[in-house]
Amino acid sequence: MTRRLTFLFAVAAGVAVGNLYWAQPLLDFIADDLNASTATAGWLVTATQVGYAAGILLLVPLGDVLDRRRFLPVMMLCAAAALVLCALAPTFAVLLVAITALGVTTVSGQILTPLAGDLAGDGDRGRVVGAVVSGLLTGILASRTVSGLIADVAGWRAVFALAAALSVLFAFLLYRAIPSLPGKARMPYHRLIASVGTVVLRDRTVRWTMALGASGFAALTMFWTALTFLLSGPPFGYPVSVIGLFGLAGIAGALAAQRAGALHDRGWSLPATGAAWGLALGAWVVALFAGRSVVLVIVVVVVLDAAIQAQGILNQTRLFAVSHEARSRLNTAFITGNFAGGALGSAAATVLWSAGGWRAVSAAGVVVSCFALAVWAVGRRGPLRGT
Repeated sequence: MTRRLTFLFAVAAGVAVGNLYWAQPLLDFIADDLNASTATAGWLVTATQVGYAAGILLLVPLGDVLDRRRFLPVMMLCAAAALVLCALAPTFAVLLVAITALGVTTVSGQILTPLAGDLAGDGDRGRVVGAVVSGLLTGILASRTVSGLIADVAGWRAVFALAAALSVLFAFLLYRAIPSLPGKARMPYHRLIASVGTVVLRDRTVRWTMALGASGFAALTMFWTALTFLLSGPPFGYPVSVIGLFGLAGIAGALAAQRAGALHDRGWSLPATGAAWGLALGAWVVALFAGRSVVLVIVVVVVLDAAIQAQGILNQTRLFAVSHEARSRLNTAFITGNFAGGALGSAAATVLWSAGGWRAVSAAGVVVSCFALAVWAVGRRGPLRGT
């Protein structure tokens, strides 16, 4: 796993996961063009996420039984086909179907991550996985900003057309760069999918690690959902284009977290996880007083993103050490847990904002961080000890 291949994996993962978020800043453009209401256009975001959840559960486990040199390019080409259909969609109904298919097929980033773990040596697996996950996270944060900028210049259809071209390009590059890797396990498809639950139930380390990961995503989505409410209202009143730029501060945090994987390689995975949650707790405490200060908001964005992404990288790398044969299935379980935590965090932010605004959300973030620290402390004494 050379540095060049690691970089390729990181960029490809970022491009792939960006497909889930291109549409978010474009809802008004799409609604006007296809004669739909903005509320109706909001279903595009939901459809993409539902499709992605289905793809994670039904396709990512195949990474344990298929040759990923072929599997990955095929998935990226399928995503490219869905992107082309999005770009050409004549009606909202067609776009809704196309973007759902895009969510199902845009799982390449979650196939690349365990593949990076397979190709890396034991001594640098944390560094390599950390780099790829940071690329993936950067893609999530950057895609919204890039999408808005392109749409302002060339229209919303150009965003999907450009994304399709990138998917084809990276399908070719990955096919050329990845060595032939026969499947690590042999089993029928129905047993493969059922075994995702088995790998979770048979190992306490997996369950504890998933609890930490889900807590992290709950905290992160709760923060970003509430941040949009905060910045769009008084005293800030920022337009959507300016709010999107705050994602750049999040990228700084994600890049800072990249080095967390190296701490795993040095045997510091669990202490570093606890330290990351301590930083997250501190960030939420500062957030309690940041409701009227843009400088404090930016500080919280950077620190909280770095802390949550760091613990996520450490959790994922530690999970890959549980089983070489089942890394794709372990990743499926981990991402599914994160997805559930993220959905709960986003819903909680909406309810808490209505009840008590920014301070209520920040107080809930403190509670989530304390809960995660308690989970970490119990695991450190028990099932996670020595990992």
